[in-house]
Amino acid sequence: MQAAQAAPQIAAAPATTTPLAPAAPVPTNPAATAPTATPVALASAAPVEKKKKAWHEKLMIRGYTQMRLNEIVSGPKNAPAGVSRLRSVQDSGISENGNFTLRRARLVVQGEISDRVSLYMQGDMAAAVSNQSANESRQHFFQMRDAYADVFLDKAKTLKVRLGQSKVPYGWENLQSSSNRVPLDRTDAINAPVPGERDLGAVLYYTPPKIQKIWDELTQDGQKLFGNYGAFAIAAYNGQGINKVERNGGLMTVAMATVPFRLDGIGLDGQVAEFGVTAMRNQFRPEVRTGGVSTISYDDNHVNFHGMIYPKPFGIQAEWTFGTAPQWDRTLGAIRSQRASGGYVMAMYRMPETPIGQLIPFARWQKYRGGWKSAINAPRLETDEYEVGVEWLPLKELEVTLNYANVSRTEADERRTGQAKGDVIRAQVQWNY
Repeated sequence: MQAAQAAPQIAAAPATTTPLAPAAPVPTNPAATAPTATPVALASAAPVEKKKKAWHEKLMIRGYTQMRLNEIVSGPKNAPAGVSRLRSVQDSGISENGNFTLRRARLVVQGEISDRVSLYMQGDMAAAVSNQSANESRQHFFQMRDAYADVFLDKAKTLKVRLGQSKVPYGWENLQSSSNRVPLDRTDAINAPVPGERDLGAVLYYTPPKIQKIWDELTQDGQKLFGNYGAFAIAAYNGQGINKVERNGGLMTVAMATVPFRLDGIGLDGQVAEFGVTAMRNQFRPEVRTGGVSTISYDDNHVNFHGMIYPKPFGIQAEWTFGTAPQWDRTLGAIRSQRASGGYVMAMYRMPETPIGQLIPFARWQKYRGGWKSAINAPRLETDEYEVGVEWLPLKELEVTLNYANVSRTEADERRTGQAKGDVIRAQVQWNY
């Protein structure tokens, strides 16, 4: 009976004398007849939360070092007392004993403390300290260059306050890092209002997203920009310069505006131009020959205009500054505020993909007439210089620059007079890390 019930039902057929087939055997394994179990979907595991990094785990260490070789091939390496020697305020390695020098050995620590606050600290291990023994300097001290925090005032990070010792937003060339600059040195005229480029204070930076997008595209293209600064800035600093004690209780005020724009509309597809202006008002007390710092504050007010076309492949860059600055008056035998002006024009040609790496040949002319306020007694400089050179990047981590300059300079010492004229050949190797 069990076998008959287990067999499927069949429609009735006509009677026949053929005997019925034997019934199929009953399975002995109960599992064989058990219904197939329906799979049960397991609940998906909850996503594992990523552990948030502590602020110190987000810090980055980087930097660069520049080793140079300077050789005066013609002109006064030495001169009698009272006569200018061939020297430069931009590089003390240009001297009668040129040979090898370390111009910069920078170490940077930077990172985000939170979504709204980041820090930046930079020191230079190639700083020199003067008058250590019989007026001899000591080399390669570790000295602070930057120590600041950026506080972002909006989620998009278009508006920020920079607090601490940082670069003064005066002059495009001053803001550009020396690791990115094509020529070896900044020009005297643009650097004179802010020697050392930095001071202690607060800056408000604003960068519209459209401008930031252009700068981001230039960075991706490998262009050498001026760094992490806004398109618009207003600032207040102590005004005595980098690593100096405040002397007069006043503030140096600075304002900057710089705007890049594409040149596709005039047939220069892919090229970008940038124009801007910066201005500063200050009262400065220079060091004096008799010792210490002047008790008189001198007007130190300047305006700068800059413009450039980023090289793709040809580029041009120019700046000019006007103003008044502390300057030694030889007739009076004293310091007074006098006119200071000058600037430069530079042409370059960028070849990013040659068989030996990126090449950027360049030519630059510079001129300056005015005081150099960071030297004792703020001596007057008269600079005329023509230079040509090439920057070669065989590797991302390695840069080599060769440079020739025809120079006419006044030495930055009010006790020496006249123009030192000559020719200088220079070379630099920079490694980035």
